[in-house]
Formats: sequence, structure tokens, C-alpha cells
Amino acid sequence: MNLPLNITPEAAFASPVVELRQYTLKPGQRETLIALFDRQFVESQEASGMTVIGQFRDLDRPDMFVWLRGFDSMDARKDALTAFYGGPIWAAHRDAANATMIDSDDVLLLKPAWAGAGLDLSGAERAGLGAGEKPIPNKPLAGIVVIRIHHLRPEAEASFTSRFVAEAAQLITASNARLLAAFVTEQSENSFPRLPVRASENVFVSVMSFENVDAHARHEAVLSASSGWQAFWQAVRQDLRRPTETLRLAPTSRSLLGYPVDVAGGKGLATGEVHTVG
Repeated sequence: MNLPLNITPEAAFASPVVELRQYTLKPGQRETLIALFDRQFVESQEASGMTVIGQFRDLDRPDMFVWLRGFDSMDARKDALTAFYGGPIWAAHRDAANATMIDSDDVLLLKPAWAGAGLDLSGAERAGLGAGEKPIPNKPLAGIVVIRIHHLRPEAEASFTSRFVAEAAQLITASNARLLAAFVTEQSENSFPRLPVRASENVFVSVMSFENVDAHARHEAVLSASSGWQAFWQAVRQDLRRPTETLRLAPTSRSLLGYPVDVAGGKGLATGEVHTVG
């Protein structure tokens, strides 16, 4: 199908409902959890009806494990989580997983910030079981994913999103970032209350990827020197209720999401006409 530049067929976008999960682990237990997760909890969750989008080491917090998973709808989320957490794989390995954790309740429930703002995983590849921590085609391990969580005041979602698209997105991509997705809070009631989410949050989340840590540092330096970037932040300051969080994340070898998703084509986020998701 021929499409305008940077526009992707809607069917290619994954997961209208996404969880961003940040786990605080016991000291020294991250590699234990990653090995268990990548071995036991990827295919088993996807067989239950969800997508394991990405698993990451937080580069700035050695005892944090961050991951993303997606669902086709809130009802599908309920069914998938019921199947997985009531199933044999979780029953067999939950004690080992929970033994690595201090807290697993830091969860943001998200939806695409506008039509077409979700993650396009159509070119992504996942390493097979036993592949180990080594590069695979189309996703070198040198790449990092950067997630920025903007904490918005009530009713500020539309104004922040509009300015982000009109002003920030072009500046981000012009400074050698791949803007992969943008999300806002999914305000629906938690369809699986057994797993808590941060229900009182109102956030805008951007997802970017970079070739390596140095590329991200250069990107930040370019933005800091940009008058347009400074003007954007001055304009949206009234929309923010507390400082923005920045997560610098290294994908595990079995993460679908990394840099780049597609070396040849370069998947990125389309920011054409924006219709906020109601």
C-alpha cells in the first residue's frame, strides 16, 4: 500500500492498551529476574493473549527492571491476565519471580496519545530461547530506549499533546532520535484489580530510541541549546504538576522493542493530523 511519508497502516500499530511496569528489585537480583522472565514469561504471556513489547535494564537504577506489555482492549486485558495469572507457568515460577522483588505496583495504564501514536512493531524480531545476550539481526544490543513521563495537571492532556505534536516532535526527530510512540493515561477502570495500577496519574509518555548512550547524550545537548525546545518547555510548564521522569533503558536480548526496529526503513512515529483518543 502506498502511503504518505511517515504514515503507517493502522493495522501495524500494536496494542491500543499498554502497561508501563517498573519493578523495584532486591539488590543484585535483576539478572536473576531477567533470566527467568526471558525464559518463562514471554511466550507464556503471549499465548494468553497479550504482547510482551519490551524488557529493559534501567541504566541509572541498577535494581530496577522496566517492561512494557500490550493488549487489544481493556476487556482483552482482563481475559489475558486472568488466563496467565491463573495458568500453570505463573503458578510454577511466581515464587521465584516474587523472591527477586521489593515492589511491582508501579504501573501506568496507557493508550496511544492520538490515532497512529502507538508502537509499530511490524519489523521487530525477537531472539529465540537460549540466544543469550548477543546482538540479533536488525536490533544491536548497543541501542537504548528512552521513555519520558510527563506528569500533567488535570485537564491538561489535550493542550500538552497538541503542543508536543506541533512543536516538540519535529525538534526531537531533527536531533537524531527515533520517536517511536506517544501515550497518555488510559482512564478506564482497572479491568484486573488483582494487579494495581497508578489510577490517580495523568501522564503523557514519549518513547524514543537511540543508537547508543552517547547518541542520546548528543541529542539532549542539541535540545538544550535549541531556542525552539526552550520555548516549548516554557509554554507547557503550566501543564505539568511535577518534574518529568526520564528512563534510560537497555533492552534485554529478547525484547521486541529496541534500536532500530527496522534498519532499512526506520520505523518512527507519524505526527500528521492529530485526533486525541477519547
